[in-house]
Amino acid sequence: LQESRHQRRVEPRRLPADAPNVLIVLLDDVGFGLPDTFGGEIHAPTLTRLAREGISYNRFHTTAICSPTRAALLTGRNHQRVGSGTIAERAVDWDGYTGVIPRTSATLPEVLREYGVKTSAFGKWHNTPADQTTRMGPFDRWPTGHGFDYFYGFLAGETSQWEPRLIENQTPIEPPHDPNYHLTEDMAERGITWLRQHEAFAPDEPFLMYWAPGGAHGPHHVASEWADRYKGKFDDGWDAYRERVFERQKALGFVPPDAELTPRADSMPAWDSIPEAERPFQRRLMEVFAGFVEHTDA
Repeated sequence: LQESRHQRRVEPRRLPADAPNVLIVLLDDVGFGLPDTFGGEIHAPTLTRLAREGISYNRFHTTAICSPTRAALLTGRNHQRVGSGTIAERAVDWDGYTGVIPRTSATLPEVLREYGVKTSAFGKWHNTPADQTTRMGPFDRWPTGHGFDYFYGFLAGETSQWEPRLIENQTPIEPPHDPNYHLTEDMAERGITWLRQHEAFAPDEPFLMYWAPGGAHGPHHVASEWADRYKGKFDDGWDAYRERVFERQKALGFVPPDAELTPRADSMPAWDSIPEAERPFQRRLMEVFAGFVEHTDA
C-alpha cells in the first residue's frame, strides 16, 4: 500500500506516436492562376517546392471572400452553416450571416487541442464580429476563444504592413516604428520563435500552426525592389494574362484540355477600354501586387 501511494499517475495519450504536425498557410486574394507553380507568372519557389514534395488539388471550395472561406476552412463546414455567409463587418441578424461561429460547430484547433495538440495562429483572423474586436472584448470569439493556445496577428480584414494594429493573445500591441519593418517578415519570425519554444517545452506533442498573412490582401504594401522585378511583364494587360495562363495550365494538366475560359465579368473593364494615359498606373498596380505575392512566398 505504501509503495502504490507513491506511484505516478500515468497521463493518457490520445494520439498515436506518429501523429503529424499540421501547418496551414492561407494566402489572401491569391488566385489559382497567379503563382508559376500552377501556370501563372508570379515567381513562387517556396510554393513550387511544397507542391513537388506533396500533392496539389484543383477543386478546393473557396467562397471567394475572406471571413466565409476562413470559417469554412477552420470548421470543415459550409460557411453559411457556421454563421459566416459574408465578411464580419457586414454581418446582420439573419441565419447564416451573423458573423458568429456557433459553439455547436467546433473549430479544428478546438478539437485537436482536446487530443493534446499545441495550437497557434498568426496573422489575419477576420472571424470575430466587428463590434467585439475592441480591448473591452468579449474575447470568447477571438482566436484564443476558438481553440488557439497562442495568437499573434490582427483581428480585422486588413491592416497596414508597415504599421499594423496587432494583438498578442488578447493584448493590443503598439505599431512598430521601424523603417525596415514588414508584417509578413515579422510573422515568419514570430512563427519560428513559437516553433522553437514548442520544441523546447513540448517536444513530445504535435502542433497545429495556422499561418495567414495579410499578403496579398490590400493594402498592397511591399518594398519597391520586389515590385520592380515585374516591370514590363504585364504591359499587355489582364485579358492577355488570363488567356496565356489558361493555356499554360492546360499544358501542365491542372485544367482539363477541353475546358473553356470563363468570360470576363461585366463589372471588370476590358484592358482595351482603359485609356492609354491610365495604363501605366494600372500596370504598376499589377507589378506591385505581383511583388507582394512573391515577397509573401519568400
